[in-house]
Amino acid sequence: MSTEIRAITPDEAADYLRVLPFANGLPSWEPSPAAWYGGPEPWPAPPPPASAAQLASYAEEVMADGVHPVAAFVDGRLVGASAMIEFEVTVPGEIGVPMGGVTSTAVIATHRRRGLLRSMMRHMVDGARERGESLAMLSASEGSIYGRFGFSPATTRVRWEIDRGQAGFAPAPAPAGELELVDAAAARSAWPAVHDAVRRRSVGELSARPGQWDGLSDNSLGSDGPMRYVLHRGDDGEVDGVANYRLPWGRTAGDAGTVVVDALQATTPDAYRALWQLLLDVDLTRRVVAAGGPQDEPLRWMLSNPRALRITRQSDNLWLRLLDLPVALAQRRYEVQDVLTLRVVDDPMCPDNEGTWRLDATTSEASCTRVDSEPDLAIDIHALATLYLGGGSAQLLAFAGRIEPNRDDAVGRLSRLFRIDPEPFNSFGF
Repeated sequence: MSTEIRAITPDEAADYLRVLPFANGLPSWEPSPAAWYGGPEPWPAPPPPASAAQLASYAEEVMADGVHPVAAFVDGRLVGASAMIEFEVTVPGEIGVPMGGVTSTAVIATHRRRGLLRSMMRHMVDGARERGESLAMLSASEGSIYGRFGFSPATTRVRWEIDRGQAGFAPAPAPAGELELVDAAAARSAWPAVHDAVRRRSVGELSARPGQWDGLSDNSLGSDGPMRYVLHRGDDGEVDGVANYRLPWGRTAGDAGTVVVDALQATTPDAYRALWQLLLDVDLTRRVVAAGGPQDEPLRWMLSNPRALRITRQSDNLWLRLLDLPVALAQRRYEVQDVLTLRVVDDPMCPDNEGTWRLDATTSEASCTRVDSEPDLAIDIHALATLYLGGGSAQLLAFAGRIEPNRDDAVGRLSRLFRIDPEPFNSFGF
């Protein structure tokens, strides 16, 4: 048996896609309540298998610039697939950093447990490092797969809901600007600029891929009803907020009168408040559900009853992996000035990350250099990934045995260095 791991050619794109669950009409998410899904069922129904026309369209996307598909071949047969997409992710300090996003990963059932996924991951990690990407991220379909490759949860996503009768806003000046109900074409036009403005100052947010919003449509999707769109314009007439939502409907009496908010972004507090004021007061509705929001949604603190916003589902969102530890730690900014020496013991996927590192955050631009001295603490690569964007708790990770301090104040100093407010969040996966 011969095994080969390599990039695919355009002629192999269709075979590559046939390995992936979504192209076969199979679910590609963890079969449990998913925080990023807003419907009444535990998870959305899988789509039908892709048609020949769809496969041809997907093949063009797979071979597009900035996408790096890789496959596993056994005796010449394509049996495994994955890819890395070039993104920019915002890290603390409002700095955009190149990142490799792992996506579309599968090995056919007859060839699992043979190390093919690890080999494909090895190939992609090496390619990302060659491109100068110090970070890799992914949306994990299952929580038990990617830890063994050094990935760890770095952002969190929640689903929340509000009963319309409890959705009153606390007294505040009326938001400036005006709202406009629009069609899908107008939403597709508005989204890129709004998202780009938001993501540049939001830690954890990703740059959008070309065609990110091309799928927005005025047509019904199955029995879910059509998507609706609303824009907010500031006093200058420029769009500074946009939201996608579905009109109230439900498959059962218990779900009737529910508005599902699919996405909302705003560049100003006025736009944010105005959009939510409209969505929480749609006629003939009883409840609003928003899937895929941050844990610390500002809306809670705009309500006269903060308890009205109830989190009903929660899960990790993006998982992060440090590919080049000293570069990654020097690329972000830190909340306090300090010098901390940390030791990473075991990182078989990226052994260059192992060793003792001196993180100097006493100037506006941090530095991270290898040293030969007693560390303030030892930390595993997973814990460092969880802390990197500024979320996660160093104290909890230490309690769990992922951080071992050599000095009494080491964990507290680590926490103050890395933690940010608000927590990192990203609005879409890949």
